[in-house]
Amino acid sequence: MNILIVENEIPAADKLIGILGKIDRSANILGVCETVVDTINRLQEAPLPDLLLMDIQLDDGLCFEVFENINLDIPVIFTTAYDEYTLRAFKVNSIDYLLKPIDEASLNSALDKYRKLHADNDPFRRDFKQLLNEFRNQYKSRFLVKAGERFRSVQVSEITHFHIMERNVFLNDLQGKDYGIDYSLEQLQNMLDPRKFFRINRECIVNINAIESMYSYSSSRLQLTLKNSSKKDELVVSREKVSEFKKWIDR
Repeated sequence: MNILIVENEIPAADKLIGILGKIDRSANILGVCETVVDTINRLQEAPLPDLLLMDIQLDDGLCFEVFENINLDIPVIFTTAYDEYTLRAFKVNSIDYLLKPIDEASLNSALDKYRKLHADNDPFRRDFKQLLNEFRNQYKSRFLVKAGERFRSVQVSEITHFHIMERNVFLNDLQGKDYGIDYSLEQLQNMLDPRKFFRINRECIVNINAIESMYSYSSSRLQLTLKNSSKKDELVVSREKVSEFKKWIDR
């Protein structure tokens, strides 16, 4: 089992390596990355790790930036001193969330979870992404958003679309209100039911039940009107997505 450690504190990384040497002799440490940038660069090289042991706060930012910059299906065991990122961690490829100081028992338990998800002797083994969706109770059913000083839970069925505006991601509900969220569109694609949501271009994901009408648009594109949408004139299916979109809407 090839493991990449993402940890900006060398003593903590050395401790993880020492524990792994005791509890799993098959563990092959590919290296230690101390920053977001180093991690992104390493994960674009071969060989890829089978598992990541990842701290959250790195020297140049939070580790979640890694998932926002590259498509990553590698499972992760988070090892951190902070408990406030638990929910966010489980929106990505998390197997377990361990609080420092890490001990042998907790790390071994987390490795057991990894082994169960990747049992080579299972004749019905499915790819990791599918297993991970089951582990997360399938697709997301609601989003917690902030409205002023209050928070509210928005059901997925109430969302017309997700869109990017000034480099931030927003969800738009059936009342036409926008709420900022802390996910990239790439992350949302993995969290939403693909039967109900489709990414029509680089900046927008739409809910099939919110589509009110469709029109031909220039350069063989399609323009959509959504229920109570505040972005009607901007919801255009890109040319390269039109064929796939028509199949999705017609099935």
